[in-house]
Amino acid sequence: MAVENLAPRPVDARPVDDISAVIDRLAAATAQGMEAVNQLILSRSDSPVDMVPAVANHLIEAGGKRLRPMLTIAASSLFGGAHGNEVRFAAAVEFMHNATLLHDDVVDESDMRRGRPAARTIWGNQASVLVGDFLLGQAFLMMVESGDLDALGVLSRAAAVIAEGEVFQLAKAGDLATTPADYERIIKAKTATLFEAATEVGAMAGGSDAAARQALAAYGRELGMAFQLVDDVLDYGGARGSLGKNVGDDLREGKMTLPIILALETATEVEREVIAAALGNAGSGDDQLADVVAILAHYDTLGRTMALAERHAEAARLALADIPASPERDILFTVPEFCTSRAY
Repeated sequence: MAVENLAPRPVDARPVDDISAVIDRLAAATAQGMEAVNQLILSRSDSPVDMVPAVANHLIEAGGKRLRPMLTIAASSLFGGAHGNEVRFAAAVEFMHNATLLHDDVVDESDMRRGRPAARTIWGNQASVLVGDFLLGQAFLMMVESGDLDALGVLSRAAAVIAEGEVFQLAKAGDLATTPADYERIIKAKTATLFEAATEVGAMAGGSDAAARQALAAYGRELGMAFQLVDDVLDYGGARGSLGKNVGDDLREGKMTLPIILALETATEVEREVIAAALGNAGSGDDQLADVVAILAHYDTLGRTMALAERHAEAARLALADIPASPERDILFTVPEFCTSRAY
């Protein structure tokens, strides 16, 4: 993973108002499709076992922009051939995403999710895991109902790769020898894979040809890489390293993200000891976090991580170069900038 010689984007390179409107435009463009998706999500999260919809809806109704299913709907609209499968695929993508969140909170022993108590803190770890499995089962059922074997293959492979990435991340937790290549492998699997699948099956539902399908897959993959890199910067206060609420969770959970990995490559022995003492320590306080962030600032690892995120965002935009111009393509073109702007 090449991270050198990359200058981060100037903080004020684009007006904030323009950036904040990107998701609003995407939501407006996909509103009709997303209404059907939301109805399908509600109906398929129902069960005669009361705990199933209680746990599922606790997470589903907690908010979130539903970016991945919106991308599926938007990708399908680029080609004019969508006839309903895009709704099934978008709902399946969202169920897969929510299943991984339920499972992740158990693995990470997280207490909060989307500003609310995590489901595991209310119903327990067993219920969270099992309801996550229920959502995955419903996702696969909707894929089968689509009758599209190729799309079923895309999403099924994605599910396997995501799980593999989560296991690899768990194996690397707290490992000070983790390399940038290890990190790239983790985020490609655990995050970029679902973005890639979301946009690829959207293109397939819309009737794209093989070249356009691959272009949309590349767009989603690069967007997902940028998205996760930014998330990992945000855990240390964003590009400015501004500490505040809900900052430092990755550090306390022992996650080897790129800002930490880059710092460890050149840190002094004393600095490495400071990082190691806080990494994976659930009791790490604000002072310890501030010391780690100061080390990251000294080696500019937040800026270097953001520079890499910007490069992936640009690659996502370039992937759309041969897609015919349309309002939907123009909106998709702006989404990578929205993802990276969150950190500034």
